[in-house]
Amino acid sequence: MAPSRAIFATARTALRNTHPTTIPAQRRCISAFGYEQAKCLAIDKLGEPKDVLRLHGHSISPPHGDLLTVKFLASPINPADVNQIQGVYPTKPTFTTNLGSSEPIAICGNEGVAEVIAKGGSVKGIERGDWVIMKKQGFGTWRTHAQTTADNLTVIKNKDGLKPEQVGTVSVNPMTAYRMLKDFVELKPGEWFIQNGANSGVGRAAIQLAKLWGYKSINIIRERESGTQEMKDELKQLGADVVVTDKEVESRGFRDQVKEFTDGGREPIRLALNCVGGSIVNAMAKHLASGSHVVTYGAMSKQPVSLPTGLLIFKDLHFDGYWVSKWSNQNPAEKEACVTEVLDLTRQGKFADIPMDPVKWEHNTKQDELVNAVQGTLEGYRSGKGIFVFQNT
Repeated sequence: MAPSRAIFATARTALRNTHPTTIPAQRRCISAFGYEQAKCLAIDKLGEPKDVLRLHGHSISPPHGDLLTVKFLASPINPADVNQIQGVYPTKPTFTTNLGSSEPIAICGNEGVAEVIAKGGSVKGIERGDWVIMKKQGFGTWRTHAQTTADNLTVIKNKDGLKPEQVGTVSVNPMTAYRMLKDFVELKPGEWFIQNGANSGVGRAAIQLAKLWGYKSINIIRERESGTQEMKDELKQLGADVVVTDKEVESRGFRDQVKEFTDGGREPIRLALNCVGGSIVNAMAKHLASGSHVVTYGAMSKQPVSLPTGLLIFKDLHFDGYWVSKWSNQNPAEKEACVTEVLDLTRQGKFADIPMDPVKWEHNTKQDELVNAVQGTLEGYRSGKGIFVFQNT
């Protein structure tokens, strides 16, 4: 039987840095009996993050058998995570009473990187100090520690030269961009694609991967009251060939601009990537060659994608959807290969980090600070992707 909570007088001990690329040694909160003192952001019902998210503390026993204990290093706050909390995402959080709560709760967050800090005697192929990411969505990554089995984890076999933030954000945005560029149209070097939401994490990844593979890109961003030109310049530095605003794309003169970009229209545009929805999709589709694909992976505007009948009949355009979580679950080996490739490019300086807005999560960090970071993810312009960075937990 586990010792009572009264026995868990927290002791502060030093965690030895056991690997040259592990983040600097940090103190751990461990009870007198070796139980990890963990905290997590959890919900007991669906709703707005500010109304339902709570910081919950619990204890994790030393691992035995096939169990491992991991300590999280970095976990991003993705829009899909917020949608899941709100109850408007296709998959719902998993509620449980296994974390010492009186009512079922679900730990939020679907992406992140953790370090193995202890393992049971029958665990093979994973060692203390290894970095791991989650194989599937729904693990619950907004927490300081977790205990699980090896079949839920993918080991990052070479973490040299990488930061936790880079590894913790590799499995959603870069994977989405990678597969959409490869799986719908067999683009050849020199061919074009067009995308909206170009300054998003997926958009930035698509720009960079396309440049490495020799593709050309037309990239659409929202018009801003200020900073529009700075954003255009930033994306061009990443490798974008053309950057335009949504207002420019929907203007009458944009067709002539496209002809200018594509050598008088002799270089066809055969792929469009959409994360916005609404009228901008039709504006993009008008410039596609016959038989092209429009791939939708998001709906930032919350407006539907309407299918223009004329383009469907006379240009045989194909409207596809893409969900990286489903693809990852069905193709674990391919996902691991893609993750390895992108991290190799990152290590070589060929794939740049997305702008990030770190939120420090320490042992004494208050609930409101963490919840506000989640609530703000879908509100207005941000300086970068919100990401929990764990320190002294």
